[in-house]
Amino acid sequence: MKIYVGNLSFDTNGESLKAAFSAFGEVSTADVVADRDTGKSRGFGFVEMPVQAAAEAAIKGLNGKEVDGRALNVNEARPKAERSERGGSYSGSRRW
Repeated sequence: MKIYVGNLSFDTNGESLKAAFSAFGEVSTADVVADRDTGKSRGFGFVEMPVQAAAEAAIKGLNGKEVDGRALNVNEARPKAERSERGGSYSGSRRW
C-alpha cells in the first residue's frame, strides 16, 4: 500500500520517515519529495508498505503524531492524476 505523508518538517529525510513507519511493519520505500530546482524538501512524501494491515496500522498510529516538530497528515495515497497537455486555447502545432 502506498501512503501519503504530509506536513513534514523540512528536516525530515527518507531515513527518518522510514524509521517512523518501521515501528508498524516492513517498509519497502520511504521518500521525501524534493523541489527539482532547489533540492529542498517540499514538505510531503510517500511510504510504501507491502502488508496492508501494517500500512493501515501506521496510518492510524501516525496521523496527527508529531515527528521532527510537526504533526503529520497521513493517509492512503490517491492514484496520480493524469496530466493534460499544457497550454490554453492556442495549444497545438500552429504558431503565428
